[in-house]
Amino acid sequence: MNQVRPKKFLGQHFLTDLKIASDIADTVDACPDIPVLEVGPGMGVMTQFLLTKNREFKVVEIDRESVPYLQEHFPQLGEGIIEADFLKMDLHKVFDGRQFVLTGNYPYNISSQIFFKMLENKDLIPCCTGMIQKEVAERMASGPGSKVYGVLSVLVQAWYDVDYLFTVHETVFNPPPKVKSAVVRLTRNSKQTLGCNEKLFRRIVKSVFTMRRKMMRNGMRQILPKDCPLLADPIFNKRPEQLSVEEFIDLTNRVEAFL
Repeated sequence: MNQVRPKKFLGQHFLTDLKIASDIADTVDACPDIPVLEVGPGMGVMTQFLLTKNREFKVVEIDRESVPYLQEHFPQLGEGIIEADFLKMDLHKVFDGRQFVLTGNYPYNISSQIFFKMLENKDLIPCCTGMIQKEVAERMASGPGSKVYGVLSVLVQAWYDVDYLFTVHETVFNPPPKVKSAVVRLTRNSKQTLGCNEKLFRRIVKSVFTMRRKMMRNGMRQILPKDCPLLADPIFNKRPEQLSVEEFIDLTNRVEAFL
């Protein structure tokens, strides 16, 4: 069949540079000996290099036009082509409950959602690599004090070490996106637990970053009553972007004592 047409509503920007595709595929080597799942293979520009790894390998593709293209051009995938919406999948069923590496040239319109899905399945995914918008990559990799440090930064870094590997320019895509892209590698850290109420931790992080330019005290009013003595603590004079992951964990434990 002819080439697949990139679809704007799916956030598709097909990579056309084979050297970059090969370099992204090589990022999965950081976590060897376990299967690999590629999200959004499109016409298989990365798939062709991932297939050379001699590892158990599957792809998940939502585009009905891409699926027959992949079946025709990569028959060796066989049953490894999953036609589904990655965000709605039960990831425990992909490799029978075994851990795997997540990778892909991720659709730009759902890149943040993909990482939240990863966090929900962190015990299944010890390593996640791939290409996303440069601004999302910078957000995930940034530390406290950065203007782009936010919810995604804190929640991802609580469980993963983030490496910003390299930048990819607009000209190597069809169609060219309006922004630069970047390749990242996320590797699970040694934490088995955060040492706090994880649901409350997420709630606090999301709540205070809705008012990221204001003092923490403002964002915490959705969680603590106005007359709570804890709100007098100097930490609430800071802006959320000034707190490290560990400080958010400590704050969660202190807040829980007043709830």
